[in-house]
Amino acid sequence: MSNSCDFSSLGLPEALLSAVTSMGFTSPTPIQAQSIPFMLEGNDILGEAQTGTGKTAAFGLPALAGIDPRQRASQMLVLAPTRELAIQVATALEEFAVNIKGLRVTTLYGGQPYAPQLRDLERGSQVVVATPGRLMDHIRRGSLKLDSIQCCVLDEADEMLNMGFLEDIEWILEHLPEQTQMALFSATMPNQIRRIAERFLKDPKHVKIAADKAQKSNIVQKAWKVSGLNKTTALERLAETLDYDAMIVFVRTRNDTMELANHLNTLGFKAAALNGDMSQQQREHTVAQLHKGKISILIATDVVARGLDVPRITHVLNYDLPMDSESYVHRIGRTGRAGRSGTAILFARPRELRQLRFYERQTAGTIEMMDLPSAEELGKHRTAKLSVELAECVAGTNLEEMQKVISTMVEEQELTVEQLAAALLFQRQRNKPLAPQADPAPRFERDRGERNDRGERGERRERGPRRANVEFDTFRLEVGREHGTQVKDIVGAIANELSLDSGLIGQIRLQDAHTLVQLPKDMPNETLVKLKKINIRNRPLEAERTSEVIPPRPRREGGRDGGGFRGNREGGREGGQRRDGGGYRGNREGGRSEGGRGGEGHRGQRRDSAPRGDRSSAPRGDRRPRRDENFGNQ
Repeated sequence: MSNSCDFSSLGLPEALLSAVTSMGFTSPTPIQAQSIPFMLEGNDILGEAQTGTGKTAAFGLPALAGIDPRQRASQMLVLAPTRELAIQVATALEEFAVNIKGLRVTTLYGGQPYAPQLRDLERGSQVVVATPGRLMDHIRRGSLKLDSIQCCVLDEADEMLNMGFLEDIEWILEHLPEQTQMALFSATMPNQIRRIAERFLKDPKHVKIAADKAQKSNIVQKAWKVSGLNKTTALERLAETLDYDAMIVFVRTRNDTMELANHLNTLGFKAAALNGDMSQQQREHTVAQLHKGKISILIATDVVARGLDVPRITHVLNYDLPMDSESYVHRIGRTGRAGRSGTAILFARPRELRQLRFYERQTAGTIEMMDLPSAEELGKHRTAKLSVELAECVAGTNLEEMQKVISTMVEEQELTVEQLAAALLFQRQRNKPLAPQADPAPRFERDRGERNDRGERGERRERGPRRANVEFDTFRLEVGREHGTQVKDIVGAIANELSLDSGLIGQIRLQDAHTLVQLPKDMPNETLVKLKKINIRNRPLEAERTSEVIPPRPRREGGRDGGGFRGNREGGREGGQRRDGGGYRGNREGGRSEGGRGGEGHRGQRRDSAPRGDRSSAPRGDRRPRRDENFGNQ
């Protein structure tokens, strides 16, 4: 069906049609133009469309059309993966149903007390929007009956799969009446989602909306290669020079949201954090502040920003790259929604540039490389902005008293007006110089055209402790030394096949017949499925979570003749002299040592490998990653 029609031709009741018209919508989006007639006819729907295409109205309007507001029973159920998306869907449904007298919408999600939700259900809510966990609680309590549910919608089904709700969804759907109309909407269709559709949907109409190139062009995608400046400085510069209404900045860990938000606030930006450690009330308040314009920069993690729809968001900045291409699509979908334009920017270290190809393929778009404003351009921007501010002050303020003060100063101090103005300007620009220092030149490795990693490691130190936010799960891989496997094989296969930054791979311990490896605790289920299928040395990994613990490697203890210990930065400095033979000098990571002339001292590897003189005693793969190769949970 073409979307050249208008809403009046879709067969919607007058109450819904007038509400949609009053909201300013005239022409349906493709997903709406196809889904609404099918659902009004009573068909099940399998909808496949990217985020921001108008899916809420596509299922909400026809489902509301079948509700009888005179019955105080739940007739429509919508399942959403996150609290934020549930709230957003419920708000949209209330707006659609504004002209339907007596219709109530209740939202059920965790993080809020049960009492208000129980009261709403007792009063009789015809529409229930819920997250899976809290919905199951109400079903078990008996506070929500599903006997009268006429239409059930799974919204963002692929995201519910990624968040581990698959079994919960199946349990809920098993409790629905046989005649319930089903609508499943998802941006992608992995095999698990298709199996749910085959099991619970009856002869569904498959509505698939291909990526609209015109829609894609609404989001301009750009990338900056991290070099010269660290990412925090780059964020400051963009926050100051970009022409944005509101910006959402995606980071990897909860701690990073707080640190970056606090840092930007100290510089005068209106920033706030949004993460899973915040209470639901705090999160709702933060989003409300963003809507109202009291916050302009939101620093968020992936999960809490799912489904966030704030018209003010004109820019999305990927400070840390996401774990997979689908997460990237969800991230940049926070801007350019409903026909609006937007810009998505990502920061990519040199080793991460290959991931841009996956993002381009997933979005059917092009990512352009960009440069940051130079120090000179930043100075010009500040000068122009200050000039406008001063001109507005002159035009809108009575300055007679100030002019008298200046005249007095000129006479008493024997200064010119220009000198006083220059002095005031100098005082004003101290925190943000009008002539910033020139940018440092990127450092290059000798005889190579690649960026040196030192700047990146320095930038990481600037962002705080590395271990504090890390949560790993240990996985057992069915390959080991006897199969010819090396650590580099493990790292390369996981990083390439899963498009996973090698910095997100924790400790690795090779055994004879298997390997233990630490991977991020909150990896999506779909990623874990891919992990099982990876082959190394022609053997499938058959990866499974395990309770086995990767033990720390023992440290050498030295005495005066062969093992004097010089501690690392955190442990102080002590121990023998190099000339005594075995002085041990620990570096930051506790893994480097140096021996002297006459003993058994050795220079250790970064990953605690065997001594230089006895490398054969420890297998090559028996190494641990550097401490800064870790991952913080969201």
